[in-house]
Formats: sequence, C-alpha cells, structure tokens
Amino acid sequence: MFHFPTLFRAILVVFLLTSDIRTQGAAHQNETKAPTISVVLLARNKEHTLPYFLTLFERLEYPKKRLSLFIRSDHNSDQTIAILEEWLKHNEHKYHSCNVKLDKNSPKYYPGDFKATEWSDQRFNNIIEMKEEALSFARQMWADYIWFLDMDVFITKSDILYVLVNEEKAIVAPKLNSLATYSNFWGGMTEDYWYMRSEDYLPILDRKQRGCFIVPMVHSCVLVDLRRVASDALTFNPGNVNGYDGPNDDIITFAISARTVGIDMHVCNSEVYGFIPPPLDDDQRLELDYKQLLSIKLEVLVEHPPLPVSPLLMKYVPPLPKKDKANFDQVYLISLGRRPERRERMYQSFDELGFDVKLFEAVDGKQLNESYLKQLGVKQMTNYKDPWGKRDMTFGEIGCFLSHYFIWKDIVSNGYKKVLLFEDDIRFEPYFREKVKHMLHQANILVDWDLIYLGRKKLKSSDEPWVEESDTLVHVSYSYWTLCYVITLRGAKKLLDGQPLGQMVPVDEYIPIMFNKHPETEWMERFPVRNLNAFSVSPLFVYPTHYTGEEGYISDTEESPIIHVVNHAPPAMESTLEGKGLELEVGFNGLAKDEL
Repeated sequence: MFHFPTLFRAILVVFLLTSDIRTQGAAHQNETKAPTISVVLLARNKEHTLPYFLTLFERLEYPKKRLSLFIRSDHNSDQTIAILEEWLKHNEHKYHSCNVKLDKNSPKYYPGDFKATEWSDQRFNNIIEMKEEALSFARQMWADYIWFLDMDVFITKSDILYVLVNEEKAIVAPKLNSLATYSNFWGGMTEDYWYMRSEDYLPILDRKQRGCFIVPMVHSCVLVDLRRVASDALTFNPGNVNGYDGPNDDIITFAISARTVGIDMHVCNSEVYGFIPPPLDDDQRLELDYKQLLSIKLEVLVEHPPLPVSPLLMKYVPPLPKKDKANFDQVYLISLGRRPERRERMYQSFDELGFDVKLFEAVDGKQLNESYLKQLGVKQMTNYKDPWGKRDMTFGEIGCFLSHYFIWKDIVSNGYKKVLLFEDDIRFEPYFREKVKHMLHQANILVDWDLIYLGRKKLKSSDEPWVEESDTLVHVSYSYWTLCYVITLRGAKKLLDGQPLGQMVPVDEYIPIMFNKHPETEWMERFPVRNLNAFSVSPLFVYPTHYTGEEGYISDTEESPIIHVVNHAPPAMESTLEGKGLELEVGFNGLAKDEL
C-alpha cells in the first residue's frame, strides 16, 4: 500500500512532466521554418575571388536545407570551374538542391574580347538568359525569395539573410563597401537609364545617414521577395518590358521592370555587411582585378579579420609576395605596444603588400615622466598653445614627436639614404606599391627632395601647385598629420639640426615650420634655418582608418593620460640613450595637461 505523501509526489511529477510536454508541443506547433531562398551564383574568371567567396558563403547563418543553389559558369580562362567542382563535391549535399551547369567547352573569350573583360552584346545576352532561367527556376519551385549574389562579393556579416528577410522589402540589397566611391547601388538614374550621382549618394555610402533607402538601382547582392504578386513581372530581358528603350543590360532592365510595376528597390546601410571590388572597364585586363582584390583585402582589415579561406580551397590561393624594402634602405613602422590590434593589422597588410618592415616601438605618452623628459632636454616652446584647443602639448604628442625624432636619429646613425615610414592607424589606397614606385621615379627626376608626404591632413586654404611635368607631386603647404612619408638622409639631418627638443611643438607643426610654410611666423623665427625641401603626393596614398567622432576612433596623442609608475624607459628610448651615461629614474611626476 502506497504511503499518501509518496503517492501525491508521484502524481505531481507525472502532472509536471505532461504539462511540460504540452508546453513544448505548443511551442513547437508555433515555430515556423525559415523562408526558402533560391541563390543565383554566376561566375566567370573568378578563381582569385572564389576561395574567399565560397568560404564566407558556407559560413552564412541560415539553414542550408532552406537554400537552393543555381550555379552557372562558362567562358573561363582560369580555374573557376575546377574550384566550383571541388567545392560542390564536398558541400552540395548540405543544401536543399543544386542546379549546376559548368560549361568547360565554351570558348575562353566572347568574339572580339581579347581581355576577358569586355561587355559585348553576346555576353549581356548570355547573362540575361541565365538570370531569366534562374527566375523561372525559383518561381517553379515556389521559392519564397531569390537572391542574386555575385561571386566576388565577400559577405562579412554571417546573418545577412535573416537581416534582409526581416526588412520585409520586395527588393532589398545591403550596401557593400568597396574602393573609392563605388558600391552596389545607384543614387540616381538619367532619363536614358544610366548612372547619375545623387545628392544623397555619398551620405548613404559613408553611412552618414543610416537605414533603408529607396534607390533606382541595386545590384550584385539583391534579395527579391517572390511572394509578392507584382514580382511575377520582374525580368532581365528587355523584350519583356513594354516600351523599353534602354540599353541591352541585365541590371538596368531589371530595375526598369521593377519601376514599371511599382516595386521600389531599397539599399540598407545600418551595418557593414560585406565588400565588393569595383568592376573592370572594357579596356582593362583581368590582371587588374587581382590587384583590386588585394586592395579589398586591405580594406577588410581595417575593421575585420582577414578574409578566411577554408583548408579545402587554400591550394587555389597564390602564396603571399616575397617581402622586400621596395628600393628603400629601410621601411619603418611606428607602433605602440599597447595597441596590439593595430600592429597585427599592419603586419597583415605588409604581408599582403610584400613590405619588409622594421618595427619601431613608439614612445608611449602614458609612460613618460618629468625626470626622463628633463634628461632628454625636452621643453615645450615658450608661449606654445595648440591652435585649435588653446592648450599645452599632451604627453601623447610628446611621445609621437619623440618616436619620429628617434627614427630620424636612427636614419642618420645608419646612413640610410632613403626611408619609408608608416604610422599604424592608416588605410591604404588601391595600388599602393605601384603608386609609390611611380612617385619615386618622378621625384628623383623632377625635384630635389628631402621629404614627401604620402598621407596627411591638407588644410582647405592651401595653395599647392603641381610640380612641373608631374602627375602625382605637388609643392606642399601647411599640413597636419604624419601618417606616412618618405624621407632622405639629408632630410633627417635637417630636422635634427633644428634641435627641436629644447623648444618642442607637435611633430606635425614642426615639419611645416622646417619647410617654411607655417602660418605662425613667431614659431618659425625660433628655427632660423628652415630649408627642408618638402612635397606631397596628390591624391594621397594613405588615409586614417578613422576620423574624429567616428565609431572606433582612438587618439593616442590628443588624450591626457594618467601617468603610471614606470621603472624603465620604453625600448626605443633605451636604445637611443645607450652609451650616453644617462640614468633613468624610477617614479613619476604628474604633468597632466588639459584634454583637447
């Protein structure tokens, strides 16, 4: 016979278990599946992008069994088809279905196309035919959405499909980052259907305005809601659009077909979703696309990890270039030890660019103390005040100056005739190495130079005439920043001969003083010999990774750090003071300056 409390507990357990099962069952009944999406992947001569594209594609956070792949490739002169076959062999089974046609027998080139980049009518007709087939395929299989995705788009936001679906737009694209002012949307369209720059294009591109915006054109990464009745009229074939009088172009026809039936195209830019290289012009060779890939990889590094490649596809990625000094005697990187993420990004960039770089530990303003500065003879210039903040120099600015100063000394000590110097908070413009080589060639022929800025802040009022017969050099005027520059042995000596430590100003004030282009004549008079021959490239070859006020912006010069106890000078200081008989004192004194 059961004891009553025991029986009661058993009944209670059974009740709770059955109640939980009912609750789980109700939740399961309300759970819905992710929408089905037909993904259109067309590739031609993309062996250089496919290892990165496919690796990122298979990492998308979306149920693969809800994705159906429509893959086409033809007219290749590279290993595009071999890569696709390899990837499909290991991944095809993961997806709902794969409709694949890889034409190995098609000619490498369209008639008259000797560069594999020209957009002839035959090529457009082939693209239009494949996209029309993809639309029919998706509609016949009752797909909820169709996603047109170019195979040189690098999706860095893995949940992008959920994001786009949740926007609930008939046609929507993520704004993709690229080079210069290119992206995968148009802000305006001319009466004859070609690209036109609109007033809101740059604010959308630069994400000064954020959200989803109605635009006349999106391409390269476009999600279309096929559940919309009006989507049945969407087409890439000009013959299917009543009264169409535009060009024989797939994306323009698609945009006009959408406009005809009242479907808006949207581009969304709330986040960074991915990257896309600019398209090649008809007269540009395919090899240029490889260099643009390098530029995109460098741009990715500004905010993201390196583009990944799966072990399966690694064999298709060419080895990194052999490193050299690009005809310089030395290449320096100034980097703070407490900014390891910046240093690592620059190392990765130099791996891609093939630069053999010497790390120079930056003098950290947070480790400076009064005793050490006194030993160096560092004194702020009398009556100096920052032109904008009306404040004294910060420890960060002093550390920055000393970093450059010690490099100038290292140049002279080693007799380096020509040096390239980088700070660690820069982004590279496309074709950086090629531009540097071209610039040096012109500089050595056309001017007697000591220093050439490759990155700086040009003041708007500056009058900077071109160097005669040069397409890249200008006579530089008052500038800020020392992001990147080249300097000669003679230039380093001139900067040291000014004996700047005893009347210090920030380094980006001192250099313009020394080439006699500073607006503060009183400051210039403190340095009677101002004969630095300085120039700049135009347009610049590097820019800051972030500007003041932007997300991710950090300044190590304008901050007013709390000085902590240090028992030794930073490595760069120790090496510079070695043999001078100076004893570094343990301790600190508060020299805090006003913050900017």
